[in-house]
Amino acid sequence: MAKTYRLTPGTRAANALIRALLRAGVGPGFMRLLTVTGRRTGQPRTLPVVPVRDGGDTWLVSPYGEVSWVRNVRAATILTLRRGRTVETFRATEVGREEAVPILRRYLRSKGAGDHVRPYFDVTPESSDGEIAAEAPRHPVFALHPVDAADATGADPGAAAQP
Repeated sequence: MAKTYRLTPGTRAANALIRALLRAGVGPGFMRLLTVTGRRTGQPRTLPVVPVRDGGDTWLVSPYGEVSWVRNVRAATILTLRRGRTVETFRATEVGREEAVPILRRYLRSKGAGDHVRPYFDVTPESSDGEIAAEAPRHPVFALHPVDAADATGADPGAAAQP
């Protein structure tokens, strides 16, 4: 049985450290800062994530299930990924179960899915497509489509996240 995610004081502290490093353009190279407008507050919410990239395509996987950032992305659809001074603006669309299978497999093989993330999955990269498809609803996956910040509806959520 997969572990259930709980945001602990230790996790909050680690996220704050990673946020500071990524804003400065250092830290794990596979990580980015996700900034999305909060669905209730309207304020920008920023946290570290591990995007899945394949060629020119980018996805976000929620290893911890339907957490706040997932609900915010569903509501806002426009988000930014940042590392240092590099900021990319995207429009997010949630993908279906079958489309999520290869993305989840790639995510589970990535550096970002280390020992701290794998306990939240009941599958491994070697699991069958059917097993991963059955797991997919527990780990929302979003395809990210690049947009110009000027073309994004509403304000750029990354603008208020500047240090």
